[in-house]
Amino acid sequence: KVHEIKKVAVHKFTVGDAEDPDLYAAEPLIQWRDSEMGQWVMEKAVDTPEWHRFLDHTTYGYQYTVIAKLKDVDYTFWALKWGSK
Repeated sequence: KVHEIKKVAVHKFTVGDAEDPDLYAAEPLIQWRDSEMGQWVMEKAVDTPEWHRFLDHTTYGYQYTVIAKLKDVDYTFWALKWGSK
């Protein structure tokens, strides 16, 4: 059976201005991974989810986004259960 693969931003959070923002991002990433949604995404994702860091010019901090690739049926479940959060 053929499935469409969707790239989804499954989690976003910010880190303030820091010398090593990735070090400060570790705790929120681990908390997300250990949450109900994080465990479900880690199990259902086609590949290991990736995180990306972006400079937030308004706060001089950093915006982190976790991106997962999900099959269309899994994306539908994710969108219904967690998509509005």
